Amino acid sequence: MRWLRSGGLVGATGATTIALLSAATLCAARAGDVSVAPTKLKSIGTIDARFQSYNIEMTEVTGGRFWKPYPRTMRALDARDRYGTRPPIDLANARLRKLAAALAPAYLRVSGSWANATFFADMDPAPAKPPPGFDSVLGRAQWRGVIDFARAVDAEIVTSFAISPGSRAADGAWKTDQAERLIDTARSLGGRIAAVEFMNEPTLAATNGAPPGYDAKAYGRDFRTFREWMRRAAPETLIVGPGSIGDAPSPSGSGLTTRDLLAASGPGLDRFSYHHYNTLSPRCGGRDHPARALSEQWLARTDATLAIYSALRDRFEPGKPIWLTETADAACGGNRWDKTFLDAFRYLDQLGRLARAGVQVVMHNTLAASDYGLLDEGTFRPRPNYWAALLWHRLMGTIVLDASLVAAPDLHLYAHCHPGLRGAVSVLAINASRHASFALTLSHPAERYTLHATQLQGATVQLNGKTLALSADDELPGLEPRAASAGAIRLAPATITFLVFPAAANPACR
Repeated sequence: MRWLRSGGLVGATGATTIALLSAATLCAARAGDVSVAPTKLKSIGTIDARFQSYNIEMTEVTGGRFWKPYPRTMRALDARDRYGTRPPIDLANARLRKLAAALAPAYLRVSGSWANATFFADMDPAPAKPPPGFDSVLGRAQWRGVIDFARAVDAEIVTSFAISPGSRAADGAWKTDQAERLIDTARSLGGRIAAVEFMNEPTLAATNGAPPGYDAKAYGRDFRTFREWMRRAAPETLIVGPGSIGDAPSPSGSGLTTRDLLAASGPGLDRFSYHHYNTLSPRCGGRDHPARALSEQWLARTDATLAIYSALRDRFEPGKPIWLTETADAACGGNRWDKTFLDAFRYLDQLGRLARAGVQVVMHNTLAASDYGLLDEGTFRPRPNYWAALLWHRLMGTIVLDASLVAAPDLHLYAHCHPGLRGAVSVLAINASRHASFALTLSHPAERYTLHATQLQGATVQLNGKTLALSADDELPGLEPRAASAGAIRLAPATITFLVFPAAANPACR
């Protein structure tokens, strides 16, 4: 996305150094601490096998201006210098493919605000400049690169179409020719588009490439054209939408709202989608401080936004599965701490909350661009959020269990059936307190995976005391657990722990 409406978010503190989590068990849990009995946890739903997914922005594929990473120094950011010109991403890079494949299966969304005005040229070489009414060019070779990458890493492609003035007839109505060319070329190259959103973030149409004066009535007209054409031209492709952002519980003002857009377009979605960021980055005027990054107020913004869009789904598309098709901590490229261990708490807590609430797919923005990428955009080396994603992928399956019992405000528990061990249960325990330890009493022995960092705002993360890093030949390290006996274990401040109970024999997980 390019930017979103903000609601005045605050915060305050600096980096925190924490002690290595002790592996010793305690004699007894303190009053108010939590017991986990994995055998008794009930199933409360399932999520898509591609629940944990990611975005590669269209402007990454084409090359062009995108959110410039923060300078290494802590000097104040000049808003006039928030964009940087970047070359097209190398989707054939072996390291990138290996690390993406380790998160498979997934959805790969190629969209973003720049996609709204991208001209698709089905030719090689592609023209250097777009025709009038477009801002950038996607060439056939670049589109082939997306298709080849998706095939190599077991990712299903999700995209959106251009809606800028160049994609329209003389009367302003949207034309299908560009969209048809994109889908037909994908087929001719042996690819498949699993799902499409008509446009990126229609609630921000006025600043995201749509013609001047674009309103809900125009959107309704265009969406009906899009929907009817899709049902004929690509009936196997899911129609996802509206892909909105920025709605408030009680809308006011003159901006476009999702309610008005859905009322104008009528029903016809296969999946209901929305976008969410906790805040704006400094590039777009955000002034948040990392002190608040572990607070319940910060983490619960995931729930607040979902409540708004769940209500709209229930009103206009009842029963349709919900997808979060673009999300990260801060819009406009991320906060300064989003590439550090500090943001792993939000990332995993968000996955846990949304899976528990029944959201089927969550697409992180981005895989490897700017400061919110799972991977560094220059080297494709993993950041802390990548290691968090990898552990989630390996340990948290598609059957969601009820672990809602919480005895302390800073302790967050989520449970799923293990993806590969019959009857086994995995529990994610997040201690979001910077100062307090918690005791967690286990009814069964477990395999323990604890993430921590010597500096919360550091780029290095350790698993059970060992630093996580690629080998010299780019192999992923072994993610080895430690044994935890039944009884009370200690969760140190500001740590993330996965617990796998191989002998849980939970009936829901068989």
